[in-house]
Amino acid sequence: MKNLIITTTLLLSVVSISVAQKFAYIDTQYILLHVPEYADAQGELNDYASDWQEEIEEKYNSIQRLEEAFAAEKILLTVQMKQKRQTDIDNMKQQAMQMQKQKFGVEGELFNKREELIKPIQDDIYEAIKDVASSRGYMVVFDKAKQNNMLYTNPKYDVSDQVIKKLGFKPGETIEQPEKDSNQPKGNVDKGSSTSKGLGSGKPGSTVSPKGGRNKK
Repeated sequence: MKNLIITTTLLLSVVSISVAQKFAYIDTQYILLHVPEYADAQGELNDYASDWQEEIEEKYNSIQRLEEAFAAEKILLTVQMKQKRQTDIDNMKQQAMQMQKQKFGVEGELFNKREELIKPIQDDIYEAIKDVASSRGYMVVFDKAKQNNMLYTNPKYDVSDQVIKKLGFKPGETIEQPEKDSNQPKGNVDKGSSTSKGLGSGKPGSTVSPKGGRNKK
């Protein structure tokens, strides 16, 4: 009976270890810190967002100046002149709002540009994760950067470095990231997603400066 209990305990332990080894996790924020193309893409997106935001702000500044002039001169204007001035201001407001939506709205130009620049990087990371998972027999790979309910993770199950190596980079040699523009939407790196979460790394590493962003014409 004692031998049976010992044998059963050992079998359960083996099964538990076997099941535990079928799961792993990664940190996409940390992985992205190693990808120079991602830093370049972020810099380019920041340039686009900054240019567009500056143009939109100038439109609103022009509208404000017109409104102030209209308020100061209103008493001297005829009814027809007042109506025309108000119509002109309303049209300019509509144009500014339309441009803001066109550039920064859902499926706007920034969204599409992000899809164009970031999606290929996401696909490469996904394929690297899939290769690591397949070679090691993992059934599930969690993303620590996305799972807010992961209160504790054992570092021995972190395969981020393996994914980084699969991508052709050296773990620990991180890329200096451009400051994220406040106009850009936030999200997570995910297969089929078009946005990326703001970067930050809990792991130390050397820093390499990326190439510059988009050249402004």
